[in-house]
Amino acid sequence: MALEIATIVAFYGMGWVTAGHAVMTVRSARGAVAWAISLVTFPFIAIPLYWVFGNHKFYGYADAHRYADREYRWISQQVYQDIREFSSAEPENFTEIAQLADELTQLPFTWGNAASLLIDGTETFPALLKAMDAAKDYILIQFYIVREDEIGNAFKQKMIAKSREGVRVYFIYDAIGSYALSAEYLREIRSSGVWVTSFNSTKRRRNRFQINFRNHRKILIVDGKQAFIGGLNLGKEYLGKDPRLSPWRDTHLELKGPSVQCVQIAFLKDWYWAVREIPEVDWTIQPDPENQTAIVVPTGPGDQLPACTLFMVSLINSARSRLWITSPYFVPNESVLTALKLAALRGVDVRILLPNRPDHIHVYLASLSYITEVERTGVKVYRYRPGFLHQKVFLIDRTLAGVGTTNLDNRSFHLNFEIMAFVANPRLVTDVETMLTTDFDNAYLVDRHQLDHRKLWFRLAVRVARLMSPIL
Repeated sequence: MALEIATIVAFYGMGWVTAGHAVMTVRSARGAVAWAISLVTFPFIAIPLYWVFGNHKFYGYADAHRYADREYRWISQQVYQDIREFSSAEPENFTEIAQLADELTQLPFTWGNAASLLIDGTETFPALLKAMDAAKDYILIQFYIVREDEIGNAFKQKMIAKSREGVRVYFIYDAIGSYALSAEYLREIRSSGVWVTSFNSTKRRRNRFQINFRNHRKILIVDGKQAFIGGLNLGKEYLGKDPRLSPWRDTHLELKGPSVQCVQIAFLKDWYWAVREIPEVDWTIQPDPENQTAIVVPTGPGDQLPACTLFMVSLINSARSRLWITSPYFVPNESVLTALKLAALRGVDVRILLPNRPDHIHVYLASLSYITEVERTGVKVYRYRPGFLHQKVFLIDRTLAGVGTTNLDNRSFHLNFEIMAFVANPRLVTDVETMLTTDFDNAYLVDRHQLDHRKLWFRLAVRVARLMSPIL
């Protein structure tokens, strides 16, 4: 009996101590109050939930790279110096974006790039495999989801074949996103000489509860000359072969020029976090004759500042006439939500394209509450009809187009490692405009009164889903 009483007293004591931690560290006042009340009232449930879901800071990542900078100082200094030699003037009206990106990522707008759209899996997967086939020295490959199906196996066979040719292959997969990947799949790749690691978010005692973070990046780099980023993972559903979500709509981007080295920095930071080594790669920058201006923006929960949110808000604030965004999810934080409303109120054509067919019902429900809220200010929200829309694409005015991995949700803003590339080039902007115009033609405008006629239980479910938005 005495032990039971002591245990109860200890839990309530821990609840008060953890509540103090929440008050000191949770980023929003409402979140801090909610956690504090829960922790002192129901400590048996709230304490484990808080240590898993209440933390938005990824401990250890920044420290690891400080060690890496000391260990590889001459490389890191030379790499950033070489990239800066290709610095270009920022596009008109995007001076603040350039300054902010430089401050947050140390990566500037550069000249000498070439960017090409890859629309859907039918264009993307053959292009990725062709680039890997042409590799002479090394391949860096990283995906959030890797499945053991016809697509995942095609990339496995390609990695094995290139490794046996003598090409060095370095492969990162996210341990949570690729949870179904078998030991046999990984053993086959490793036995051929491919370097393989998962991106585990937990390391050592201090960050053992960091299981709510993901590395959401999709990156392929070949010989330091060609890079690919975008929305597609390695799975057959991205070819439209999932009957529930087919046809699948997605977009990837091929890059050449100094932006390749910028993407390479992001990959090697993740690789160093995973294995504490940096492989030898080619840092020679080869400018492309197309000479496009571009910037690469990697963000993540290991950043000293909330880089993704800051960059997103600044980007939205930069729009003067047009802001078109496509995302599979719409669960913005208060900062992004406010920026979207202000853009619409100052006359910007703000359009957000979302899938009509959800893959996660709780995220879909949460998005309904935000749609009703932003449409009152003039933001137009569309639902893509044909199938599941998974692309993450931005079009700002007639100047800037962006493709990458960042969704319009809190998980991308605070919990995921993401990467975007923004290109200021008339040809690419026109290509993106044409692509999105076709997508909007296949979508319908959402009526902001859609919730008014739904039953009470459904509207209650929408509000409850919104309460969960910090972890969605």
